[in-house]
Amino acid sequence: MGHAQRAIQQHSTRRIVTQSKLSVQLYTVRELLQEDTAGTLKRLAELGFTQVEPFAFVSFGDALARGLADAGLSAPTTHQSFIGTDAAPVFEAAKALGIETVIDPYVTPDRWTQKADIDETAAQLNAAAEVAAGYGVRVGYHNHAHEIENTVDGVTALEYFASQLDDRVVLEVDTYWVAVGGQDPVALLKRLGDRVVALHIKDGPGTTETKDQVAVGQGSLPIADIIAAAPDALRVIELDDSRGDRFQAIADSYAFLTSDVFA
Repeated sequence: MGHAQRAIQQHSTRRIVTQSKLSVQLYTVRELLQEDTAGTLKRLAELGFTQVEPFAFVSFGDALARGLADAGLSAPTTHQSFIGTDAAPVFEAAKALGIETVIDPYVTPDRWTQKADIDETAAQLNAAAEVAAGYGVRVGYHNHAHEIENTVDGVTALEYFASQLDDRVVLEVDTYWVAVGGQDPVALLKRLGDRVVALHIKDGPGTTETKDQVAVGQGSLPIADIIAAAPDALRVIELDDSRGDRFQAIADSYAFLTSDVFA
């Protein structure tokens, strides 16, 4: 094999590895998904995605399962509220779809100011992990800014929360909201360590206004450093909103994150 052929093969291998770590949160294209679930999933597959992250996945019923199968997509992670509920039906549905990790995306800000409330949420999540294990599924939590802005025992509420979790419970860190909450996402990821199995990768000026968010690589967040701080984590592209076309922002984000910068 010549030098040029080896270079092409190595580049192709790096690209496959990079792609295997990429996903996209379907909330980014929520309107399109509601209008045409199957067609939207196929469009994402045509961009090069092999994985997606659904939201409120049980509400989509069979349409999501059919759409994923037709597009050749898998959903290793999903967002779905379940903390404090009888979550067995959620985990059963996740198992049927081949979802490995069910992530609760939101616990209200008032539950993150007092240690007792945080302890209770952690206990509920730990209990859910036991139930999920019976279905071969694991559970996790996804942060916003309020878990970062509040502090307990000298650390962010999210870090204190993590210290109370069963080893089976994982975190998906939304690095943009970490920055909005006033912390350095790179430093926080290093402190949280292997507990972090997925990242929400988004970009913009780091404001609370979701319409300020832009394609990954077009904002102010240190994306390369963030990924380097959790290199094995799934990289989930997301825009909560934007002033531009969000599907195009996904395409631009995908191109940026599969470039040689991240090979």
